[in-house]
Amino acid sequence: MNNTILFLLKRQNHLSTAIALILSVCSLGIVNCWQHAQAVEIAQSNNTQNAPTAVTNLLTQIDTAASKGDIKAVLQYYSPNFVHGDGLNRQTMEKALVTLWKRYPNLRYSTQVQSWKSEGNAIIAETVTNITGLPSANSNNLALKSTIRSRQRIAGGTIVRQDIVSERTLLSSGSNPPQIDVKLPQQVKVGQQYNFDAIVQEPLGDDLLLGTALEEPIQAAKYLNPTSVDLQLLNSGGLFKIGRAPATPGNRWISAVILRGSGMTVVTQRLQVVKK
Repeated sequence: MNNTILFLLKRQNHLSTAIALILSVCSLGIVNCWQHAQAVEIAQSNNTQNAPTAVTNLLTQIDTAASKGDIKAVLQYYSPNFVHGDGLNRQTMEKALVTLWKRYPNLRYSTQVQSWKSEGNAIIAETVTNITGLPSANSNNLALKSTIRSRQRIAGGTIVRQDIVSERTLLSSGSNPPQIDVKLPQQVKVGQQYNFDAIVQEPLGDDLLLGTALEEPIQAAKYLNPTSVDLQLLNSGGLFKIGRAPATPGNRWISAVILRGSGMTVVTQRLQVVKK
């Protein structure tokens, strides 16, 4: 049993990289803006079924380009004055994406339009992007799955602003990473208490678990700087935490990190804190 604990603790030095990747991948919500930059003139529908063929074809083309990690193709669709709800601008977005693609060169994108509408001379579009990445040497053999819903404003043929509505990112490694069921509200009011549970679904047998929960404000700097964590021995089959929302509105990243001898799982979700 002591050997198992030692083995898990030795793997802790990889967690800083894992959490950094989680935070960086959240910036990929920006990627699903691209396809709308050329769709301003034709996007007049409020539902996906009526989306013009030109838009759906463009989505396919952009997903292909994103999967190649072509940063120049990304930036040409952004206004020089582009702003993001998380505090990113055009320059910091570029750094975040380049850093992520170096760590994870095998990402694959699939984007679908959920809704769009005209607003004056601009288009407000909402999309959902699914991002997957198979294990690679660059990522310390981490597999990735991410789903990001975002809303963007497009004017003058470029993307002017984007806000992420919701996101969930899963990283896993090892031969048998823990399967985790996460329970977390999408939105809470300022000062409100909330529950965050990350429950390991399969029987543990003689396995020991190490883990921790992490709450962070979403800031531009977090996309580039790693976050280290301290793990604790878990006495139950998961994490069961009670949190309290801050006194000011904003967005938080809530993460669960759980390790056992045969694998690791990291889950991060966005929590919106709104006014009462």
